[in-house]
Amino acid sequence: MVPSRPRPKVFVSWRFPSPGPEMIAAECEAVIREGDTLLPREEFLRAIADVEGVMVSNTTERLDREAMDAAPRLRVISNFGVGYDNVDVPEATRRGILVCNTPGILAETCADHTFALLMAAARRIVEGHQYVHAGRWKHWLPSLLVGKDVHHATLGIIGMGAIGREVAKRARGFDMRILYVSRTPKPDVEHATGAQRVSREELLSQSDYVSLHLPLTAETRHFIGERELRLMKRDAILVNTARGGIVDQAALVRALDEGWIGGAALDVTDPEPIPMDSPLLNRPNVIIVPHIASASVATRAKMSELAARNLLAALRGERPPHLVNPEVWGRRKTT
Repeated sequence: MVPSRPRPKVFVSWRFPSPGPEMIAAECEAVIREGDTLLPREEFLRAIADVEGVMVSNTTERLDREAMDAAPRLRVISNFGVGYDNVDVPEATRRGILVCNTPGILAETCADHTFALLMAAARRIVEGHQYVHAGRWKHWLPSLLVGKDVHHATLGIIGMGAIGREVAKRARGFDMRILYVSRTPKPDVEHATGAQRVSREELLSQSDYVSLHLPLTAETRHFIGERELRLMKRDAILVNTARGGIVDQAALVRALDEGWIGGAALDVTDPEPIPMDSPLLNRPNVIIVPHIASASVATRAKMSELAARNLLAALRGERPPHLVNPEVWGRRKTT
């Protein structure tokens, strides 16, 4: 009788939605963490000491050289999310560790959220909600909480990837003029939405709303700083559903203090969570929500399933559906 192969050891860092954890538990010797508190770094390093695979959040667990040193048997890092700035990908690649993410299933949900933030900021929805709940609504006033129109306004999209494309489609429904910045032209988006590819300077100076959809890299950190904020219209609104580090947050505070721009709507901050003494929290023209752009029931379930599929495929010796560093797989197939 051929002995059965030992089940691979896996650590799942959060109580992720179904079905991912259940899929992993069926095939692996898995530690699936319960609770909704952040795992201290030291505990995380101990938890991954003898595992072959991890499923982690791309916003909380950092897989750097220290973590990889702590997990010498690690073969695959499966991120719950599209971004992978939490992983030192070159180091993982050097060590032959597969890095996976969950693209292609959350773009529409994130675009819905982007537009929800844009419209809430434009029409001062949060301020209105607070106004009512504070007992200040005594009668109607012609000047009460007057906001900005969205229809026929100019929207600037920085980063025309999957989410940016979906935002452009929604903007087309409001008859918005769409400008975009991208490393390469997107003729299909231009044809479908009438979007125009322009320089960063032209986009910033002409847009009523600027929406960020870039990955966070060394090149994009503080992509929006003092110079860029000063180029924007004085009543323009900045929307960020990408990564907090793309915006120089200190410069954003100055821009709001000194009236360089009209407001901001942020799903992400730098750092996260935002400190409670941050001056951004005291401004009526700033909306901040806790990194929930992909947080719909259906989308989070799809993300969980895909993250589990990536992990399990790698542990079976199969190519995962979505690899950030496919060169590692190429090396494995040629050795």
